[in-house]
Amino acid sequence: MKRMIFVERTGRIEDLDRSFDLAFWQSLEPCDRFAAAWEMVVHAWRVKGVDVRQLRLQRSVETFQRRRCTH
Repeated sequence: MKRMIFVERTGRIEDLDRSFDLAFWQSLEPCDRFAAAWEMVVHAWRVKGVDVRQLRLQRSVETFQRRRCTH
């Protein structure tokens, strides 16, 4: 089981920049960033009253083509 760690920054809003946020998100593993983003998507859908069981990632591909080298 993962242990939850809380990190916070205090100060006046007008004195704070985004450096803390950027450093925090970049310190996370990609899978943790994705999990947090997905959690926000699910929360937003629940707030809107949409059935979250309908959520899924789009899985369509238009086309793939390999470029031929002309050298």
